[in-house]
Amino acid sequence: MTSPSPEGGDPSLEAIVTATFGVDGSSQFADVLPVLVRDLADIDWRVAEVLSSTYAQLTEAARYACSTGGKRVRPLLMAAAHRSLGATSTQPIHSLAAAFQLIHTATLVHDDVIDHAETRRGRPSMLRAFGLPLAIVGGDYLFVRAFELAAEYPRSIIMRCGESCADLVEGEVLQESSRFDLSTGRAHYFRIVERKTAAIIAAALASVAEIAGSAPPLVDALQGYGRSLGIAFQIRDDLLDVVGDADLLGKPLYSDLREGNPTLVSLEAYARLDPHHQAEFERLFQLRRKRTKHLLRLRELTLMTDAPATVAREATEWAERGIRCIEPLPPGPYRNLLERLARGAAERRF
Repeated sequence: MTSPSPEGGDPSLEAIVTATFGVDGSSQFADVLPVLVRDLADIDWRVAEVLSSTYAQLTEAARYACSTGGKRVRPLLMAAAHRSLGATSTQPIHSLAAAFQLIHTATLVHDDVIDHAETRRGRPSMLRAFGLPLAIVGGDYLFVRAFELAAEYPRSIIMRCGESCADLVEGEVLQESSRFDLSTGRAHYFRIVERKTAAIIAAALASVAEIAGSAPPLVDALQGYGRSLGIAFQIRDDLLDVVGDADLLGKPLYSDLREGNPTLVSLEAYARLDPHHQAEFERLFQLRRKRTKHLLRLRELTLMTDAPATVAREATEWAERGIRCIEPLPPGPYRNLLERLARGAAERRF
């Protein structure tokens, strides 16, 4: 590549894979990485092609959003899944992978607006860099461009994209309905995660299988894998928000505690505390304006329990469930990569 990718940095897949499961793990895939590097570069260019607007400021905002939009794990999953099904080229899914990456990026922009986030991946969020109006319409613009790309595909795939976006919205509404309420419980938490995180990954991978002409069992296999991986990823993400390293994550900790979003780790910690500390946890959690000392005390109360270890095991269980889903896929390096990515989602530190 002779110019920057829309993700704003080195397109090296080694960096992405190493970030997921370490140097030793990435060395196992040295033979397939160069192939997937080219796939991701092609998907990046497809994203870049649709970001231009008549208005320079909107173009700048859209490119900025894509430069802070994450590690491109979704396009990587889609490319690896397509090749695991025997494809010799990922060209048929480039526009679709670009569409799902733009959908994901748009949701991050809107999440940062909702959460009043100051940073994203160590850089100022869209909200901070461009202001509230442009952050909102910039996210909308990414959604529109995503569906322009999706329009290249059959109606069933367009509908699947649309349903996953509807799930995202429903998940946001469900999350808002349970803010500051620790009585909502695990079932409510998983309904949110299924919609806000798992649905879009499941839809993307099921669509890849459909484009490859796979039989329904393989479509279902990749859909199930995507759902389980998404749940594992989100459980781990919520755990890292409490016990992670802010420098590694590239964003401040305790956002869910601050915003009053019950996550699996806060629900499990609350359930394990004795009545006295449980009352303290609930009182602090329900504060609308938390100070740093309140957040640190909530973390301290959480660490008084075995909730972090329990939640980490549950993330691993979901990853293993996803791995079992793809047993019908042809064996080979790309399926192996999908398996390692699932485990990496449950074990990552950032």
